[in-house]
Amino acid sequence: MRAVIDLSGIEKEVTHTIDQPLEDEGGIIKLLLTISGTVGTETISDLANYTSNPREKIEIVRKYGLFNSFKNIKDIGWLQIKVFRAQGLIAADFGGTSDPFCVLELDNARLQTQTEYKTLNPEWNKVFTFNIKDIHSILEVTVYDEDRDKKVEFLGKIAIPLLNVRCGEKRWYTLKDKKLLNRTKGAIMLEIDVVYNPVKSAIRTVNPREEKYMKPEPKFKIATMKRNIARVTQMVSSFTEVGKFLNSCFEWESKPRTITAFIVYLVAVWFFEPYMLPITLLLVFLKNLAFSSMQTAFSTEPTNDLYVDEDDDDDDDETKLEKDEKKSVHEIYKAAQEVCLQVQQGMDMVASLGERFKNTFNWTVPWLSTFAVILLSVGAVILYFIPVRVLVMLWGINKFTKKLRAPNAIPNNELLDFLSRVPSDSELVSIKAVKGQGSLMAQNGLKYQLYHKSPKRSQFGL
Repeated sequence: MRAVIDLSGIEKEVTHTIDQPLEDEGGIIKLLLTISGTVGTETISDLANYTSNPREKIEIVRKYGLFNSFKNIKDIGWLQIKVFRAQGLIAADFGGTSDPFCVLELDNARLQTQTEYKTLNPEWNKVFTFNIKDIHSILEVTVYDEDRDKKVEFLGKIAIPLLNVRCGEKRWYTLKDKKLLNRTKGAIMLEIDVVYNPVKSAIRTVNPREEKYMKPEPKFKIATMKRNIARVTQMVSSFTEVGKFLNSCFEWESKPRTITAFIVYLVAVWFFEPYMLPITLLLVFLKNLAFSSMQTAFSTEPTNDLYVDEDDDDDDDETKLEKDEKKSVHEIYKAAQEVCLQVQQGMDMVASLGERFKNTFNWTVPWLSTFAVILLSVGAVILYFIPVRVLVMLWGINKFTKKLRAPNAIPNNELLDFLSRVPSDSELVSIKAVKGQGSLMAQNGLKYQLYHKSPKRSQFGL
């Protein structure tokens, strides 16, 4: 069996997913293909042979400094992870032990440690280096058990946003389940260091996000559908309350309130200028910033209750079909399931979009909210000095000539690209660290602190 792939039309330095048919109807092979003219920056080395070089770190900081902001615009930053050991893992084998190894994923880059056999407390002592293409990427660290038949069994997982990294700090991270909703047995000790360029990161933020190819296919589930309906309902209820308030003003249910609203409306319309719109949004940002600074945690932080998967048998619906079921009935069932899946994904997209707007104004990710404040401030100044018709004309010229100026450019919407970096409520649950002290104890009797403190800003070059 073989296949021939024409590489002449494939964009370089980008990972592509290709479903390539084999010759003589031999089936289809799925490939992840990247054409690169540079040496890969993802590396692995032993911690025992690794020596920290201060000069090398200075060179890395200088490489991603502000003076190099427009050199190699796709090279955002540098990530180093030291994987020391894990403790108290799940026993996956009959002998009460496991054969664990660790896999690290950053977007489509994937590296792994060696396997440590017959232990629940493996020591890997490896150093991994990744090239950062998007500062809003999430580092996923998964621990698996290796079996003799070459299959793997899941033991635990963590997800760490790069902006939440506490640079240079060795710490324990509590492992979570496969859906990143609840904690599971075990913890892993890591030390992570991040260096990035803020200007390149800002430019990358308003460009399309890299699609992750190694992810499970979505399936229709009744529990997921119910959850998405609840999310959309919660979002719509806020607009409903605003509509009720406006209607009460129009119906004169409260004369003082209606008179006040009427006067405010007339004054606002009479004195309104386009530059006041971004200023109004800035005031919302400032209000929420003041509110969040007085709270020990975000009051809008979602709990796991809404996102806990219910025990349903939807994953096994197809296996429950009787063997003697007619093909036509099976096709109808499949078509109905596909329609339900589209509805489920559509509701998830709508709910996630509303939650991303909310989390932007709530300073859930301070870096992104600060970036939005800067953009709104610049927008207010531009709208104050430049007529709207000129801005609309410039926008149209840019859109009409973009294909001529950059034939290979991906069509995008800058606002949606920005919002794609803001986590939805369900994503906040998955990246939320487990709070409190862990029950794991090292053999020397010391208690290790689990990952529960508030994150601090990652390091970037100056």
